[in-house]
Amino acid sequence: METTTSKRSKATDWLLFLVSTVIFFAMIVYVDEWFWVAMPFMLTYLVRALDAM
Repeated sequence: METTTSKRSKATDWLLFLVSTVIFFAMIVYVDEWFWVAMPFMLTYLVRALDAM
């Protein structure tokens, strides 16, 4: 049985990590009660970019 792996772009994962990190820090500065909303996106794309999943 063959398994197919989908190739995803690491550059896209790094870009999404950086964008979500900027949003995370902007939320800490301006709406510090809601900064945790951006955390799952930031951490998910970091893990995907490092290929730790």
